[in-house]
Amino acid sequence: MHIILVDDHPLFREALRSTIRLGLPHARIEEADSIGAAKAVLAERPGIDVIVLDLSMKGVTGFDGMMSLRIRFPRIPILVCSGLEEGRIVREALRLGAAGFVPKSATRATYMEALDSIMRGSIYVPDLAHAHDEASETADASARIAALTPAQMNVLSMIKRGKLNKQIAFELGIGDSMVKAHVSEIMRKLGVRNRTQVALCASALDFDRVGM
Repeated sequence: MHIILVDDHPLFREALRSTIRLGLPHARIEEADSIGAAKAVLAERPGIDVIVLDLSMKGVTGFDGMMSLRIRFPRIPILVCSGLEEGRIVREALRLGAAGFVPKSATRATYMEALDSIMRGSIYVPDLAHAHDEASETADASARIAALTPAQMNVLSMIKRGKLNKQIAFELGIGDSMVKAHVSEIMRKLGVRNRTQVALCASALDFDRVGM
């Protein structure tokens, strides 16, 4: 198994590396301390099987980091390993495409179970994710966002940051007409009628909105 650990705390990366080594002594383990560094490693080493990702890192807002990796490397499963253990955060990560969630405080056996489950093509769901979900509106928004294509997610992320069509076209290296087509399709899939509503719907990617 070839794994990359993405976390900006070196001591935790070291502890997690040791934990995985004990259970999977022959695993190849890479490390990255930011989303940008992770993208560089993943681009250079296409054989990586699993991304183990901390959600809360410097320069990352909400689920944006996870979604950014999903967009760029859609075939590589992401195991979220986070200190944010609230059921609403777990559920949201899974709805947005994470292959599993493990609290940072989990035992080595739990980490091994999660990695084994993911490598077998299953979704690893911790017990705390089964709590009653009262956030039906947010859950619906997340499901609709998860239905977007990678290209549409790129455009959605930029709309969320207040970018205009011309700015989006320039940054993505595509034509204005293509951006307009993506925006139209995004609005159709999200069931909204204007860019303001698109941005509000995209707020489902922010932790402080989850479950509200």
